[in-house]
Amino acid sequence: MSKQELVVLDRDASAACCTGLAGAPLESDRATELAKQFKALGDPVRLRLLSMIASASQDGGEVCVCELTPAFELSQPTISHHLKLLRQAGLIDCERRGTWVYYWVLPDALDGLALFLRTPQAAGAPA
Repeated sequence: MSKQELVVLDRDASAACCTGLAGAPLESDRATELAKQFKALGDPVRLRLLSMIASASQDGGEVCVCELTPAFELSQPTISHHLKLLRQAGLIDCERRGTWVYYWVLPDALDGLALFLRTPQAAGAPA
């Protein structure tokens, strides 16, 4: 696993994505941005964390890190590291309140990934 630091992506970048994977060849800068997000999702723990946060985030909710940690057989610092990578990839955000940190998904980032992966509908195929 690489030790390189992920940089927080421009939160508007995913909204700027107007063509999907099959729409046009990907430009280098956009490929780099997407690779950082997909790399963050390439770990089962991070994927589960994102799913847990997204489930709790429905209707504008958020989840405390104290609710996430017990679901894993990992130490709290390891969970915090995974959450940091998801945050740096621009997929989630957080806020500290006292000793606890609360997380929520960034829907525009997830929508941008979904839009990118979406394949164009074949002519005449049901929508």
